[in-house]
Amino acid sequence: MKTAIRKYWFLFIIVLCNGIVWLYDPQIGKTTLAFSRKNVINFLFILTPVFVCIGLMDVWVEREKMIQIMGADSGIKGIAVALLSGMITAVPLYALLPVAGVLLKKGSRVSNVLIFLCASASIRIPLLFFEISSLGAPFTLIKFGLNLLVVFAIAFIIEKLLSDQDKKAIYENADKL
Repeated sequence: MKTAIRKYWFLFIIVLCNGIVWLYDPQIGKTTLAFSRKNVINFLFILTPVFVCIGLMDVWVEREKMIQIMGADSGIKGIAVALLSGMITAVPLYALLPVAGVLLKKGSRVSNVLIFLCASASIRIPLLFFEISSLGAPFTLIKFGLNLLVVFAIAFIIEKLLSDQDKKAIYENADKL
C-alpha cells in the first residue's frame, strides 16, 4: 500500500480534493466527477489506437530499417521524415511521448526524435490551415518559418549539449520500454 501511495501520490491528492469539494458543495462535486469521467474516457479512446500503432511499429519495423531512415547517418532524409511525420500528427502531445520512446528504442537519432516532437507540438498541418483561414497567409508563413528555425535549433542544440554518456543513458532507458 505504501508503494502505491508513493507512486500515485498526486492521484490520491486529487481524489482527496475532489472528495472535499463533494462534501462542501455536492453540485460542484458532481460537475467535477462528470468532467473527470469525460476526460478519462477521451484519454482512453485516444491512447488505445496510439498504443496499438506503437505496438505494430515496434513489431513490424525492423531496427536496422529505422536506423537507416532516422538514425545517426540518415542525414537530410531523417530530418525530413521526422519533420513531416511530426507535422501530420493529430494526437495530443501526451500520446506522442510513447512514440518518441519507440523511435529511440529503434535507434533513431536524438535530434530527429526531438524534431518529431517539436514539429508535432508547433507546426501541425491542421493547425496551419486554421491559422491561414483565421490569421492570414502572411502571418502563418512567418510563424511557420520561425517555428522551423526554433524546432531545428532546439533539436540540434540539445543533441550537441548531450554527452555520449547522456545519449547512451537515453537509449538504454528507451530499450527498457
